[in-house]
Amino acid sequence: MAQNEDGMELDISDELIAERRAGQPGDTPEDMHPFMRFIVGNIDILNNWVGKLTCLMLVPVIAAMIIEVVARKVFIAPTDWAYDTSRMFSGAMFMLGAGYALMRGVHIRADFLYRNWSPKTQALVDGALYLLFYFPAMLFFFWVSMDYTVKAWMTWERSMDTALMAPLAPARTAMPIGVLLLLIQGIAEFLRAYHQLGKGALQTWTMRLLPVYVVALLAIFSNSLTPDVFNFEMVFGEGMDASLKGFGGLSNEMIGVVMIGVMLLAIFVGFPISFTLIFLGFVFGAWGFGGDLVFYLQTLQFNNVMLEQTLAAVPLFVFMGIMMEQAGLMERLFTSVQLMLSRTRGALYLAVLFVSTIFAAATGIVGASVTILGIMAAKTMNRSGYDVRLAAGTITAGGTLGILIPPSIMLVVMGPVLEVPVTDLFSAAIIPGIMLAAMYAGYALIRCWMNPSLGPTLPVEEQPVTSKAYWLEAVLVISSIILFFTFIVMGLSGSLAGYFPFSSILIPLGWAGIMYAGARWVKEAKPAGFFFSDLWHEFFMGLVPPSALVAFALGSILFGWATPTEGAGCGAFGALVLTIAYRRLTLAKFYEALIKTLEISVLILFLVAASNFFGAVFSRLGTPTMLTDFLLAWDLSPTMVLVIIMALIFLLGWPLEWVPIVLIIVPILIPVLVKLDVNLTWFGILVAVNLQTAWLSPPVALSAYFLKGVVPEWDLKDIYYGMMQFMVIQLIGLILIFTFPQIALWLPTYIYGS
Repeated sequence: MAQNEDGMELDISDELIAERRAGQPGDTPEDMHPFMRFIVGNIDILNNWVGKLTCLMLVPVIAAMIIEVVARKVFIAPTDWAYDTSRMFSGAMFMLGAGYALMRGVHIRADFLYRNWSPKTQALVDGALYLLFYFPAMLFFFWVSMDYTVKAWMTWERSMDTALMAPLAPARTAMPIGVLLLLIQGIAEFLRAYHQLGKGALQTWTMRLLPVYVVALLAIFSNSLTPDVFNFEMVFGEGMDASLKGFGGLSNEMIGVVMIGVMLLAIFVGFPISFTLIFLGFVFGAWGFGGDLVFYLQTLQFNNVMLEQTLAAVPLFVFMGIMMEQAGLMERLFTSVQLMLSRTRGALYLAVLFVSTIFAAATGIVGASVTILGIMAAKTMNRSGYDVRLAAGTITAGGTLGILIPPSIMLVVMGPVLEVPVTDLFSAAIIPGIMLAAMYAGYALIRCWMNPSLGPTLPVEEQPVTSKAYWLEAVLVISSIILFFTFIVMGLSGSLAGYFPFSSILIPLGWAGIMYAGARWVKEAKPAGFFFSDLWHEFFMGLVPPSALVAFALGSILFGWATPTEGAGCGAFGALVLTIAYRRLTLAKFYEALIKTLEISVLILFLVAASNFFGAVFSRLGTPTMLTDFLLAWDLSPTMVLVIIMALIFLLGWPLEWVPIVLIIVPILIPVLVKLDVNLTWFGILVAVNLQTAWLSPPVALSAYFLKGVVPEWDLKDIYYGMMQFMVIQLIGLILIFTFPQIALWLPTYIYGS
C-alpha cells in the first residue's frame, strides 16, 4: 500500500472498482431502524468472513502450479491433479467471493453518470433496480444452479477432459452457495438504499408495495419453475399463457436487437453490470426461445467459466502484481535511473517511462503504476523545475502501458473471447508496447531539446559520484544485463540446451556469477582509478530481479515451457519470494494481497461469466448472423469496417472500462470479423491499444484522478492537457499498427510460424 506525502494510505490496486464502500463490514448508520441494523450488519459480517476464508483458496492454486511445473520439467513426471485443482479452486473462489465483493461495493458499474447524482437519487435507482433486476435474476439463478449441482452429486459427475476425471460436484457446489450469499447480500443492499431514501412518501410507498412485490415475484417464480405447485392458469383459467415466448410477434433476431439497445441503456444507469446482464439474459432468452433453454444456458456458461483453466491465470497475475508493488522495487529503480541520467535533459521523463515500462510487465495495474510514479517523481520534478503538463503526461501515459504489455490481464481475458491463444496475444503485444513507450520517450526528449526549460538537468549537487570513465561504467553494466537476459530468453527457448546437463539454467546463473565477481574485483582493486558508482548497484537490484521474474514467467509461456496459468503461478510465487528477499513481506501484507486479489478477480471473472451468458442468449437469438449480413450488404471494405469498429470502441472507452467492452461489445463484432477474414490476433492488439486511450481521454480518464490524488498541487486542467498530448501519440501508434499489421504479427509469426 503506497502512501502520499501526508502519510494517508492510498488504495491503488483496484482501478476497475468504481464505488468501493468505506468503513468496516457491519457498520450501519446510527439512525437506521434497530431491526434493519441487525439484519444489514450480520449479513455484512457473514459475507466478510466468507471473503476472508475464500481468498485463501488462491494458495493451493499457486502451490498446484509450482508442483506441476517442477514435476513436469525437473522430474519428467507431470501430475494428474494440478490442472483440475487450479481451475476448480479458482472457479470456486470467484463464485464464493461474489457476495463479499458486493458487500465491499466492488462489482463494476458504468458510474460516470451515477456518481454525479445525489445520494437520494442513487438510493432510489439502486432500490428500484434491486427489485426489478437483481432479486428476480438471483432467485432464478439460485434455483437452477441448485438443481444443476444436486444432479452432479446424485450422478457423481466427473470431468471428461482430464486424465484424472475429477468429480465436478464439490467445485460446482460453489455456484448455488455463491448465489445464495449474493441473494442474502442483496437484501442488505436494498435495506441500505431504503434507508438512504429518508423518511417521507418514497419510504412509505416502498413499504406498502413491498408485500405485493414479494407475492408477485414468488408467483412468477413458481409459474416458471414449479408449475405443479402454482401456475397462472389456476387463477386466470385455462388458456392463460404467462410465458414471454413469442410475445409481440417479433422475430428472434429483432428481439436480439432490442436486447442490445436495452443493455446499453441499462448499464449506463449505473447498476452493477454483471447483474444487469444476467437479468437481461433471462428476460430476453425467455422471450425469444423459452425459459427452459435459457436456464440451461445460464448454468452452463457459469460452469464453463468456473472450469476454464486459462482464466485461473487472472488471480495469479493480479497477485503477482500486488506483491511486486509491495516489494518496493519500483521506487528503487526510479531513483537509480534518474541518477544514472542526471546529466541528460529530461532525465526524469525518461526515468518515469523506463520504470513504467518495466513495471507494466510486472504489475499490469494502471492505478498502482500511476500513483506510485506520481509519488516518486512529482516532488523531484517540481523541485527541478520540470514542466507540469509534460510531467503529468509522461506519468499517466507510462502508467497505462500495463494494459498492453504482457502479461496483461486484459489479454488473458481477451484470448478466450476471440478464441485466440493467449500466447499469441502476449507475443503480438510486445513490440507495440515497446514502440509506444519509445514514442513517449522520443516525444519528451524532442520537447526538451526544443525547449530545455521543460526538463533541465539535475543540479550538480544532486548528481552521483562516478569515475572519470562514466561512459565505460554504463556500457559495461547495461551490456552485461542485456547479455544476462539474452541468456535467460535463450534458455527458455531451448537454444542453450544440449551443451551439458541443465545448461539452460546454469549458463544464465554462471553469467550472473561472473558479473558479481567482476563487480567485487573492480570495487576492491579500482584498476587505473576506474570504479563502478554505487548507483549501479541500486540500478541492478531494482531492475534485474523484477525483470528476471517477468522474463521467466512470460518467456516460459511464450516458448511453450509452461501454460499461461502455470507461468502465472510461477510468477506469483516468484513475486512472493522477491518480497521476502527484500524484507517487505509481513503476514498482514500477504493477507491484504490475497483479499485484494479476490476483489479484483471476482469483479473480472463474475463479469466474464455474466457476459458469456448474455452473449450465449444473444447468439441463440440469431442476431449476430443478421447483423453480419446487414453490414456485409453495405459492401464496405474490411478496412472501412475496422475503422468504424475502432471508432465505436474509442467512444465506448470513455464511459466504460475495458472489461465490459471486451466481454460484451467485442463478441458481438466477431462474426463480422470472421466473415471479412480479419486476423483476430491483430484485431485483439488494436482493441488493446485503442482501450489504452480511455485512460488518457479527458474528462472520464481515471489516470488523471489517481495522479491528482497524490499530487494535489497540480491543477487538474494541466493534468488533462498533459494527458491529451500523449493521447495523440497513442492514436498515432494505433494508426501505425492499423496500417502495418506486421508490427503486431511479426513476433508471433517468428515464434510460432504462420
